[in-house]
Amino acid sequence: MKKQNNGFKIGTILLFLGLTLYYLFPTIQWNLEQRHMNSMTETERVLYEAENFAKLSNLRERSLSLGLDLQGGMYVTLEVGTPQLVLELAGDFADSFLEDVLNTARETSLEQRTDFIDEFVNEFERRDPDAMLSRYYRSDGGNITRRSTNAEISSFLKSQRTGAVERAIEIIRSRIDRFGVTEPSIIQQGDSRIVVELPGVDDEERVRDLLRGTARLEFRLTPEVDEIRAAKQRVANYFSNLAEEDTGEAADSENGAPVRNLLEIFDLRGSNDFSFGYSAARDTSDVNRLLSKPEVQELIPRNISLLWSARPFAADSGIDLYEIIAVRSQIELTGDVISEARVAFDPTTNVPEVSMTMDSEGARRWARITGANIGRPVAIVLDGFVYSYPTVRSQINNGRSSISGLGGLREAEDLVNILMSGALPAPLEIIEERTVGASLGEASIRAGLYSVMFGLTIVAFFMIAYYRVGGAIADLALLLNIIFILGILAGFQATLTLPGIAGIVLTIGMAVDANVLIFDRIREEMRGGKTLRAAIDNGYSNAMSAIIDANVTTFFVAVILYSFGVGPIKGFAVTLMAGIVASLFSAIVITRVVVDYLTREKTAVVSFG
Repeated sequence: MKKQNNGFKIGTILLFLGLTLYYLFPTIQWNLEQRHMNSMTETERVLYEAENFAKLSNLRERSLSLGLDLQGGMYVTLEVGTPQLVLELAGDFADSFLEDVLNTARETSLEQRTDFIDEFVNEFERRDPDAMLSRYYRSDGGNITRRSTNAEISSFLKSQRTGAVERAIEIIRSRIDRFGVTEPSIIQQGDSRIVVELPGVDDEERVRDLLRGTARLEFRLTPEVDEIRAAKQRVANYFSNLAEEDTGEAADSENGAPVRNLLEIFDLRGSNDFSFGYSAARDTSDVNRLLSKPEVQELIPRNISLLWSARPFAADSGIDLYEIIAVRSQIELTGDVISEARVAFDPTTNVPEVSMTMDSEGARRWARITGANIGRPVAIVLDGFVYSYPTVRSQINNGRSSISGLGGLREAEDLVNILMSGALPAPLEIIEERTVGASLGEASIRAGLYSVMFGLTIVAFFMIAYYRVGGAIADLALLLNIIFILGILAGFQATLTLPGIAGIVLTIGMAVDANVLIFDRIREEMRGGKTLRAAIDNGYSNAMSAIIDANVTTFFVAVILYSFGVGPIKGFAVTLMAGIVASLFSAIVITRVVVDYLTREKTAVVSFG
């Protein structure tokens, strides 16, 4: 009977061990692949990743993931731009009064840390108790009409904010998945904040652009050349007259004093007929400030918008020069019509660009736009920056277009990612950012590994010194226990964190605790005069209740920690639960099989101390 039971136990052990190695094998393969890719140049790595995309994605998804604290990465808190969202919901009804109320509400909510929408409604009613927000907001889906009360519109705005946050989370998750981050954490915090943890990320600026980019793609026509020249002349005359009236105390932006005259830092000649002018990168903020002055805005036609180029068009003595492109304020087409985007290469220059395909409605409208504007440039605008403004040579009927003027292959890939993930419903602002360097992550791994090895060594020596052969058996089970824990974590696609390593260290002590109970029971039975085989049977059976009670109660505590905890506490709980299951199996099943094998002969002698 015992042989049959042990046969089943051995089969279970082999099955458990086989499953563990099966789930850990992708982790081993992934680490080898990473070492191989790290030895390549950037170009070779990009090509290798493209050729083996399916294989690498599968390995990355199935491998044991390391948390932010172990492999380094970024912790980012984003906030949905609720003021901008509320303003956009007003649409064409928005006016200067509404904008002023929004600005005041924003300042109040930041100072007092209160809800922005509540402050917005309060400020609106404070200025005019009889005014109705329904003059600005309409929604058939939200059942908002001219008769809606301010309270109803407040609820509507909050529901729109909630929807915007949920949509932003979906889009961020899609972008990050395309970016290739393993086990990202994306959770909502409060009413309008999103917390993102990205393990293994080392390109901080690239991630910032990926998270903040609203992906608002627009196609705009350019104004007539005569309109642009006339506006430039009026602006030039204004600042020329200002210079004559000036006392000569104007300063440039390098010494910290504000620039008073646009002509000092901005060349209105431009690089072509559609360029309003250009300036050095360091002066763009001053140019924006001067051009946004009300008296200057009156000199520029309302149907013309001035947008910066996304990339420098030239350099002067090593200083990048950016130009302002004049485009129509009216948006002819948006990125909503884009059905497909991919990285392509210009057949002439071999420079990477983004090729886009429109849906049927977009293709129809694009054919109409290009057909009616042959010989005129069409500006391709993304998030308020002009990427290119190619001249229409003929009508385009297939719904295709492209974005050029990119910074390289990586930017093209990120732009495809953003376009295919969709546009954010509202702007996102990074309000908190922390970076864990890869070296710090490696130091945490080393510290965690040393703590596990140190604890394992101390426990192993103690068990052998105190329980002799029985202690060696317990040490074997302990080694298998750690392998089982890692296999369970990999099988359930859990993430190993620094608190998780603490859970493994704790599990090491708990695992031998079960063997201590068993071996002490065996020694008591032997002191009572029983044979070795009888003492072993009674020792395991009598210690079982205490072992089960201790481990089950600890498991329930781990379940509670997992259910209500977040972040590090959750990681600790996951590892603790896996460790309890593995330690019970190794302490009860594995050690019993080994002990039975060593005592299979009646004359066998096994020392338990």
